[in-house]
Amino acid sequence: MRILIVEDEADLADSLASGLRNEGYLVDVAHDGADALVKIGQADVDIMILDRDLPVLHGDFVCRTLREQHHPMRILMLTAAGALDDRVAGLDLGADDYLAKPFAYVELLARLRALARRATEGVQMVLSAAGVRIDTLRRVAERDGRPLALTPKELGVLEALLLADGGHLTAEELLAEVWEAGSERSRSVVKLTIHTLRRKLGHPDIIHTSPGLGYRIGAPT
Repeated sequence: MRILIVEDEADLADSLASGLRNEGYLVDVAHDGADALVKIGQADVDIMILDRDLPVLHGDFVCRTLREQHHPMRILMLTAAGALDDRVAGLDLGADDYLAKPFAYVELLARLRALARRATEGVQMVLSAAGVRIDTLRRVAERDGRPLALTPKELGVLEALLLADGGHLTAEELLAEVWEAGSERSRSVVKLTIHTLRRKLGHPDIIHTSPGLGYRIGAPT
């Protein structure tokens, strides 16, 4: 689940991003409306946390533009104004939910979980292969009934490989799927994550490496 936080208050954006990454979400951050539209064009975003009062391009413009383009992402709009008219205006623009500042972090999480359920309607919620099972909404994984204590990146790589349904993913494709834009991204970090993921999955090994093709999940050989 990829979330884009669009918030010009840097401290708030960084705090939210850190908390949500600890919850297992893949998080990107933009500090103005124009940058938000650029980042949306670079990666598939499932949920956007959108501050309404943004520089460069106003949050209203961003929301309206995405809805006119029929973008399927869910939008949670934030604003310092909590009056009924402001909430109605935000929803009329196409936002899926509305949260007035200041807000409790636990309420934000609850609203994100609700939006995640709506965003994944019609999408396969449980992925499984070779004895491995991931609940994509609860963000938990197991192998042969044994819970796996995975980091967000390990879980993201495992989910991407399961979604590939036996096909190969290159290191570059995994970087684009699992790592945030602007983060420390290299083939070596993918190799390290695959190494620790293999160790946590245990034996026999189900992650196969094919030179020139990348990684895939399949039955032990």
